[in-house]
Amino acid sequence: MINPLLTAADLPSYKAIKPEHIEPAIDERLAANRTDLERLLAANTEPTWESLIESLEDLDDRLNKTWSPVNHLHAVLDSEALRAAYNACLPKLSAYHTERGQHEKLYRAYQHIADSPEYDRLDAAQCKVIDDALRDFKLSGIALPSEQRDRYKVIMQELTQLNAQFAQNVLDATQAWTKQVNDEAALAGLPDSARASARQTARQRGLEGWLLTLELPSYLPVLNYADDRELRREMYAAYSTRASDQGPTAGQWDNGPVMERILSLRHELAQLLDFNNYTEYSLATKMADTPHQVLDFLYDLAHRVRPQAQRELEELREFAYAQFSVDALEAWDIGYYSEKLRQHRYQLSQEELRPYFPVTRVLPGLFAVAERLFGIIIRPVEGVEVWHPDVRVYEMVDAQGDVRGRFYLDLYARPHKRGGAWMDGCLARRRIGDAIRTPAAYLVCNFTAPVGDDPALLTHSEVLTMFHEFGHGLHHLLTTVNYLPVAGIHGVEWDAVELPSQFLENWCWSREALDLLAGHYQTGEPLPEALYQRMRAAKHFQAGIFLVRQLEFSLFDFRLHREYDPERGGRVLEILDEVRQQVAVIIPPAWNRFPNAFTHIFSGGYAAGYYSYKWAEVLSADAFSAFEENGIFDAATGARFRKSVLEAGGSRPALASFVEFRGREPQIEPLLRLSGITA
Repeated sequence: MINPLLTAADLPSYKAIKPEHIEPAIDERLAANRTDLERLLAANTEPTWESLIESLEDLDDRLNKTWSPVNHLHAVLDSEALRAAYNACLPKLSAYHTERGQHEKLYRAYQHIADSPEYDRLDAAQCKVIDDALRDFKLSGIALPSEQRDRYKVIMQELTQLNAQFAQNVLDATQAWTKQVNDEAALAGLPDSARASARQTARQRGLEGWLLTLELPSYLPVLNYADDRELRREMYAAYSTRASDQGPTAGQWDNGPVMERILSLRHELAQLLDFNNYTEYSLATKMADTPHQVLDFLYDLAHRVRPQAQRELEELREFAYAQFSVDALEAWDIGYYSEKLRQHRYQLSQEELRPYFPVTRVLPGLFAVAERLFGIIIRPVEGVEVWHPDVRVYEMVDAQGDVRGRFYLDLYARPHKRGGAWMDGCLARRRIGDAIRTPAAYLVCNFTAPVGDDPALLTHSEVLTMFHEFGHGLHHLLTTVNYLPVAGIHGVEWDAVELPSQFLENWCWSREALDLLAGHYQTGEPLPEALYQRMRAAKHFQAGIFLVRQLEFSLFDFRLHREYDPERGGRVLEILDEVRQQVAVIIPPAWNRFPNAFTHIFSGGYAAGYYSYKWAEVLSADAFSAFEENGIFDAATGARFRKSVLEAGGSRPALASFVEFRGREPQIEPLLRLSGITA
């Protein structure tokens, strides 16, 4: 039988893929790629773009088509057998990519093209492919002596496995803890939607009563609304000690040693490549030029924001004392009394908004916003195989009727699915012969699933999340670049990749846009004007507290990777405490182990790069200000953003795309204004 991971079809056959298919498919693909690469180089004594680079794209594309569905299924439908097969392939893939990055003949072939007259005839996107490849050869150790190259290979293999282990430990620790509640009185304060979801979760697992979990749709309502302080403390302790040496699963899935080893190997890798530390290595592929530039940016923001955050926390303390006689706010009290204060000050809670954001209204509204902004049509696609019954497939069509891309939408939390929200590429756009292969993307969230016959009802913050991930999807799918390494999100600097996603969130606050995506799930009534005005008034509620929290994450990540000392180790908790003393206003308990579940930097792509969210938000806020000036749905401005940013993908530096759109370099004032920072 044909291995479903080795077929020529573009979109994967998820139902046919079994764990036993994975390792044989990867082995076959890697062997074929190695053979074909050597044959290709032997035949290219005078390599050109057409004779070499286009053929290399074929090798990369077919490997991605084999591995991408495996990597995706590991994130959304994990199992013991799938995980074992996934982990078995990681060192093989790491070895292959290291070989490619250190292949002398391949490096010389790229350099030959760069030095030849042909380079001057290539278009800008092609030149960037060549330039990026030569940079990446150097970052892969092409210039190292053989012994150090071998060490580089060992480091990369171990890091690949450790990154996966970190994420798997977080998933296992998250799913290991549940709390069955048999007395509904213990759930006093929880919204009806949260209770109904907890009851449905219990029934799905064959239990009576209500079942609470550490998945965010279950965890956050408890922290924000449960009157039972002990219940809030219990869940906070379980959540904030996941995968650590503390809490109810202490010592199981402990990521402490994993973090130390990751930091040690990253530091060694950086020094092997002649960087002082991992932050310098990380910035080699980003917009920011030096670690000092990043730190100056973060500390400048902290200086502007922290006084406001301190005032906001003091207001919360005074409110909790005056209204509820609470002398001291603990970490598990912050969300609860913040919601009380929000309700007191604005007569508004996230739960009051939820009935107006049924997914059956939000999703068409999101599509309508994108259609008005960028001149596209989004329509469902039937007959495409998916990995779960909840998943839907859509396509984007332009004004000429051409399909620009497809995307899978997987919205709801469930067991064996990684937490959080993300977009990932399934296929990238590229030219194959005379045809253009359209891209495909995965858009994944973890919202509360529908309960009973009602549609899923989203909080406004969840609506923001959906718009955010869809912005990434637009970036990947609307590209007009036909070269795989720089099409869509590929080749975009990591500290600019959040520009389209954060940019699109702004429409969630516009009355004109909300009329498209908000309507009561039972009556269809639009969001009432009085409720909208309260929502707008509350937009910047505790904006300072939120922003210093993001700066805490960013500075912790950056300092952790910049200050690693082989003799002293990572000093993870020590550096985190120092950062909190500098910028934070809320100090968690000493037993809090937030770093142990910080997947963004220990298993995602944000190591020494978490600052990217704020860096890119400067770009996104300034880009949105052009729509504030010209009209929230101004077609000409939308077309310009689509052409300058979305269609350009990674074919040129992100700053060049921004300047083409905005007519100047970015300014920080729009970020401060849109974030509600008044200082």
